[in-house]
Amino acid sequence: MDHDDSKSASFWKKNNKALPGRPSPRKELKVISYNPAAPSTSFQDFQQSINDAWDPGDDEFCSISSVKISKKSLQNVSNDVINIHKYKCNDIKNLNSQNQRKEVCRIGDISADKDNDVLKKKIKKFQAILCHEDLDLNELQNLSWPGIPFPVKADVWRILSLNILQGYAPTNSKTREKTLNEKRKEYWAYVKELYETENRDDSYQGTYRQIHIDVPRMSPNIPLFRQTTVQKMFERILFIWSVRHPASGYVQGINDLVTPFFIVFVHQALGTEFDLGTFDIETLDSAKRDQIEADSHWCFVRFLSGIQDNYIFPQLGIQHKISDLRDIIKRIEEPLHKHLQDNGVEYLQFSFRWMNNLLTRELPLRCLIRLWDTYLAELDSFASFQLYVCAAFLLHWKQELMLEKDFQGLMLMLQNLPTQDWNDSDINLLVAEAYRLKCSFAGAPNHFQSKTS
Repeated sequence: MDHDDSKSASFWKKNNKALPGRPSPRKELKVISYNPAAPSTSFQDFQQSINDAWDPGDDEFCSISSVKISKKSLQNVSNDVINIHKYKCNDIKNLNSQNQRKEVCRIGDISADKDNDVLKKKIKKFQAILCHEDLDLNELQNLSWPGIPFPVKADVWRILSLNILQGYAPTNSKTREKTLNEKRKEYWAYVKELYETENRDDSYQGTYRQIHIDVPRMSPNIPLFRQTTVQKMFERILFIWSVRHPASGYVQGINDLVTPFFIVFVHQALGTEFDLGTFDIETLDSAKRDQIEADSHWCFVRFLSGIQDNYIFPQLGIQHKISDLRDIIKRIEEPLHKHLQDNGVEYLQFSFRWMNNLLTRELPLRCLIRLWDTYLAELDSFASFQLYVCAAFLLHWKQELMLEKDFQGLMLMLQNLPTQDWNDSDINLLVAEAYRLKCSFAGAPNHFQSKTS
């Protein structure tokens, strides 16, 4: 499908006027100031000091930091947690330091040796479920929870993400391909009607302009996302979503949530692993690019439908989750909670981005894709599960945080957590601990109440 970008250029007027809420680009990490005499805790008061939540310099998907940390296991993770879902993922080997940048930037089936018998057996189990005339969604969920092999990941993601509310890739194998093709045509009809039409509504110029600014700043260290064709694909996906969801519209940060879907569907189109530093999207024929774009859009739409209250002004869903996170940490790890409070660190200052961007800016892309296997397998309970993932993520850094003795040190660490060496093993531990917290805490909110709180 050919897209006439020259038509849109005349309508989508650009201007240099600063957009409300946009941060100024910066080179270094800024530290949010804190006045112990009059701390700001309200959402409105704090909005002016959360520029760090949007800074493109924090999108270190592929960069390698000089900071080295020792790998720690979460001692309080029960070995039975993953077993609840029946299957375990194989741990990936530690990245060789000499080839670290190359391996970090490559997205492929690095979670296990391609000749590994365990991996082959797991792929066969997925294929057997996918080929079943009426697949068992619960069985697929259980098998997916601890990780999905790349050869079947795209097909499983379509089914899991889009069955959160209403099937995009239906569970019936006989009608699946037909339904997919119909939805792809529907997406391109929206593009023609809302994006490429000459009768555009001028009120959407501001929406497009903000998207047009954000997309080029997305994952700046990944060359793939600097390609003009890729940026146009993201602009269309985000614009169509914004116009069709006026209650929330476009919110800074949600562009990151398209990325995992896009990468997984590109991987399927290629049929092999690829290097984000050298791959040219133009090498794919236009039909495959159109399919990747449409599928990314619909998966993104369905995925956000379960957490849309996170993005409706004034983002009350996120405010409530931040409050819940504070309550959880206060109840189950009071020393850490007290340490943050004593040093003037408010949960909003670091966890807003975690909730808004779903940890996309805290984790390497390879880890993010693994994490979303579990997110999508959680189906309609994802909105609550992500809260416990954030709690487990914060608790993972307890020792390091307790060593920081002031506000500046704590905020610098919380805004630049050293996850660059993380792999599937770390994500497995993270989601296992999150599952344990959810099982223990969600049904008994006073169970961990401290005697001294």
